[in-house]
Amino acid sequence: MTNEQFMKVAIEKTKEGIFSGQSPFGAVIVKGDNIVAVAHNIVWKTCDPTAHAEVNAIREAAKELKTIDLSGSVMFTTCEPCPMCLSAIHWAKIDKVYYGATIADAAEAGFKELEFPAKELARLGKSPLIVEEGLCREECASLFSLWKNAALSKTY
Repeated sequence: MTNEQFMKVAIEKTKEGIFSGQSPFGAVIVKGDNIVAVAHNIVWKTCDPTAHAEVNAIREAAKELKTIDLSGSVMFTTCEPCPMCLSAIHWAKIDKVYYGATIADAAEAGFKELEFPAKELARLGKSPLIVEEGLCREECASLFSLWKNAALSKTY
């Protein structure tokens, strides 16, 4: 599969989350050519403010691979990781993260993200994590409109 196809899996998972009353975020973790984990945000379902898509995908991947070291893995996430998620990605030793929509897109939709660029956080923290922005950006950003129109959950 291509990077775009992996991101499309994250986008579809996000839609599943939206229509189950969750926030518009999804993530996929890939090792080699294999999808290891696919998750969406379940903050409202679990009443857990840390249940972001990226963290949920890391939890699933670690369980699937039976290790906390996800070296050699790549994450595809529909929105720029917040500082909490970026830190979790770093701690999991994921090699690279691709994201679509930006923190600014999330803020425009009403989410109170910490407006600190993921790429800059990785650089300042001296993380070996590679952060790539803008993969399928328009399609990922459109998830916020889909979520608003569905009106099944709210921001946090």
